[in-house]
Amino acid sequence: MISNWKTPRGMSRRHFMNHMAGSTAAVSAAMTMGGAIAANADQMRRERKSAIMLWMGGGPPTIDLWDLKPGAPTGGPFQPISTSGDMQICEHLPMVAKQMHNLSVVRSMSTREADHNRGRYYMHTGFVPNPNIEHPSYGAVVAHELMSQRPELEIPPFVTVGGASAGPGFLGMAWSPFAVTSSGRIRNLDMKLDGSRLRQRMAALQEIESGFANRTRGLPAGEHGKVLKKTFDLMTSSQMEAFRVEKEDEKTKERYGTNGFGQGCLLARRLVEGGVPFVEVDLGGWDLHNNVHQTLSDTKLPQLDKAMSALVEDLEQRGLLQDTAIIWMGEFGRTPRINQNAGRDHWARSWSCVVGGAGIKGGLAVGETSSDGTAVESEPFSSEDLMATVCQGLGISLDTTFMSKNRRPMKIANGGKVISELVA
Repeated sequence: MISNWKTPRGMSRRHFMNHMAGSTAAVSAAMTMGGAIAANADQMRRERKSAIMLWMGGGPPTIDLWDLKPGAPTGGPFQPISTSGDMQICEHLPMVAKQMHNLSVVRSMSTREADHNRGRYYMHTGFVPNPNIEHPSYGAVVAHELMSQRPELEIPPFVTVGGASAGPGFLGMAWSPFAVTSSGRIRNLDMKLDGSRLRQRMAALQEIESGFANRTRGLPAGEHGKVLKKTFDLMTSSQMEAFRVEKEDEKTKERYGTNGFGQGCLLARRLVEGGVPFVEVDLGGWDLHNNVHQTLSDTKLPQLDKAMSALVEDLEQRGLLQDTAIIWMGEFGRTPRINQNAGRDHWARSWSCVVGGAGIKGGLAVGETSSDGTAVESEPFSSEDLMATVCQGLGISLDTTFMSKNRRPMKIANGGKVISELVA
């Protein structure tokens, strides 16, 4: 669950978590976390943008979900069904179909990376992998740009649920993803110490921290201090209530699905409602080289259908969807050709992503592929274009330029163009 991701300057994720565990030993569980999410929750909800990424690790066969080719040799057995939007999708996504007026399918995604790791990096950052630089991911960029809207936020601004995400790159460790389970569990946070012992250990820890900063000057020491402060803020904040999925009633839990992805989507809604600007929820297991259609109809699509539809509907009913971007994607699609093992292999040339919320138009199918799905026949779109569209929906200026550690200017979303059909 916790990766060994490293900053450009060598501070590892494991080092951070070890440090966090040590610092946690100094903190009393007796410190009150009580109360609701925050007394000023209504104020927190106003004029805040957020994003939820539904990450489909492994590369889902989008030709079987969003861009069906019935009757074509490449089409497979699934049939299209009508939706509440102006498109058809897979018959095994009936509940999502009822929410498609809120979502749009980009059917002309055409990318260059058909390797899992490279595709994952590219779709998370908008940049192809480069050994000389580590680019910031969606979550780090969005959290970095939107935090000014919520100075009251004490919990991490970038949370990943049920799996690891891509890192913050040159933006620094303070913007790294905070990984939790789908139940919202955070390890090492409940140490059951009283206030007196807390103060003693805090003082000891500050002394240790000063020694660390003196020995390790520069970025790692500064970042370490930021992470430590965030850790203490997290452990003592009433906003921690947002992680407590178990407080939802059973009917709501069932609505999302009582599996990891379903509860992860429910947690994402709670976190966004609590002010977190970016949440990523992982649903892996899409590397379907074998038996693709049975796996889809028996397990993957029912799970996705229930959780994704509940999330979109719930956000809309709570008045959050207009400010919350939804991004559904994996690292690539899968081959139109069905292989000898009744599976589909890696394919980046023509595939689909789904977006909606936060001012992004719903109900549309943007772009076209050929009758057999092997080629894009309209304007192709890239990871950069999708990211630029999401950023614009979130009110993030596309003129934003970051400066990398080697002083190279980097335009946000790698200078991608907004998909004009999806914006007002």
